[in-house]
Amino acid sequence: MMRFIRVLGGALGAIVAISLAAASSSFFDPSLAGRLLLAGWIGAWMVVGYSILPHITVEPAGRLMRAVSALSTDEFVTATVGLLLGLLMGLLLGLPLANLPDPYGWVLPIGVSVVLGLGMMGFTVAKRHDLADAARRSGMVRQPAARVDGGGAPGPVIYVDTSAIIDGRIADVVAAGFLYGTLVVPRFVLDELQHIADQSDRSRRSRGQRGLGILSLLQKDPRAALEFSDEDAHGVDAVDGKLVALAQRRDGAVLTTDHTLHRVAQLQGVRVLNLNHLANALKPVFIPGAELTVKVIQEGKEPGQGVAFLDDGTMIVVEGGGSFLQRELVVKVTRVLQTVAGRMVFAQPRP
Repeated sequence: MMRFIRVLGGALGAIVAISLAAASSSFFDPSLAGRLLLAGWIGAWMVVGYSILPHITVEPAGRLMRAVSALSTDEFVTATVGLLLGLLMGLLLGLPLANLPDPYGWVLPIGVSVVLGLGMMGFTVAKRHDLADAARRSGMVRQPAARVDGGGAPGPVIYVDTSAIIDGRIADVVAAGFLYGTLVVPRFVLDELQHIADQSDRSRRSRGQRGLGILSLLQKDPRAALEFSDEDAHGVDAVDGKLVALAQRRDGAVLTTDHTLHRVAQLQGVRVLNLNHLANALKPVFIPGAELTVKVIQEGKEPGQGVAFLDDGTMIVVEGGGSFLQRELVVKVTRVLQTVAGRMVFAQPRP
């Protein structure tokens, strides 16, 4: 295909050269030197046509096709609608401009149509989410019906924070079917995760790479409705602020493990899904008098105390358990203390 385009370019170059030579016949005299000059003239134009035609036809078309292929469905649709609206506006504005004297009578209508077409196309693509929300609120577009087959239901929009991705438990929650809706990962969250994964510090780098692995796992999971979005909150610098602003814009929620982001989102009326709160809610309930079998692994802060941990990380402080280090024993719960860090259970060895 490329060779055919080049040959065609050479042929077009020869036609252009012959046309120019015929238009200025006085430039080439019929002598031998004139004929050689004419042959060189045609050869030069053939080389030019052979060289540049692919660069002005095939390569721009290829770039255009790659750009169109990279567009998401909503971007392509809104770009097409915006272009048509802009051209229609250009046509309406160009009718009176066509009555102006030349060259304004044909230059201005074309210029107005091009500017409005490209301008409206860029505007509709940039504001596609706002336009879609406005259309849904006005009743012009119906909300998609919720699916109940367990496969990526549209449901509510849930913006995922970097902390929740790195935490990793989101994959297990999705696999268990407890997250209903579309998980949206904005581009700036993905960029932050990539930045962490590129850090020189080994600990931070491993956390970032773990987060990218979790996203890859979710992307392959048919039970997860995962969406990577280019939307942004202009005028807001912090990632947390951007997430809250986007969630407010689409009446969505924020999924996080960050306590500060949780408080900020709540203060602004945004629903928050905190994986730490979910984990605490799923921990077993302990009441005074309940008996547990634990293994004391270390001494407590107070003299004679021993400390044990359950499988879910709950700390058990055993009064008088300091003498039972590295031994299992049955304890009876005396009281339960709820702290910011989690639940702490106090117990005594069973008599």
